[in-house]
Amino acid sequence: MKQLTKHLHHFRLLYRSVIFVSLLVFYIASRVGGGEDISQIIESRPALLVAIWAVFVVEMVSRFFPSRLENRGCQKQFGRYYIPTGSTEVRDPGSTGALKVLLVWIAFNMIFGALYLAGILDEGVMLLLCSFYAVCDIICILYFCPFQSWIMKNRCCVTCRVYNWDYAMMFTPLFFVAKPYAWSLLFLSLVLLARWEITYYRHPERFSESTNEFLSCRHCQDKLCAHKKPIHNKR
Repeated sequence: MKQLTKHLHHFRLLYRSVIFVSLLVFYIASRVGGGEDISQIIESRPALLVAIWAVFVVEMVSRFFPSRLENRGCQKQFGRYYIPTGSTEVRDPGSTGALKVLLVWIAFNMIFGALYLAGILDEGVMLLLCSFYAVCDIICILYFCPFQSWIMKNRCCVTCRVYNWDYAMMFTPLFFVAKPYAWSLLFLSLVLLARWEITYYRHPERFSESTNEFLSCRHCQDKLCAHKKPIHNKR
């Protein structure tokens, strides 16, 4: 099963990279040739639009349910994966770091939002940025995560306090793309984030290594941390 999880993440990295490179080529071609922008190109190909939209919708909907194919980082919210350690002391699993991540992310994206509102950036750039975030999301899981290394300081993705924030962070630029397909993805990602946060505040014991044995290394089957050698070797 751990191999399936690993292969799934590599497959996601592959098709998200293909989407990003394709959008980048479309954007450059449209700017050089003065043709349609990215949104017009995508909307003129309904099958392509629906396929990309459906892939991310399926990914997000699956996060609402337990799945052995997903990283344990997003599975700890479910009661079936809560294995009591015997301790009732819920140590802070990263709330302070989570707040810092939130502030950094908002500030960072406000720059792009301001440039868009000023007319310097267009919808095409916002779609590109969204696709770039999607690629970076998998890179963070497999190879290097700046939030983990520089802000959260969590051991691995399994113990990450903000693991299920990924889609909301990924689709942040879509706030500026006034299209039904864009806002529907953003809305669903925010619902997913809300579900995660509500569960965290109702059941903090599921998110803490001190109270949930499920988060310990000996129970981990994913072993995705093996890719992050510098971080892994410090453990």
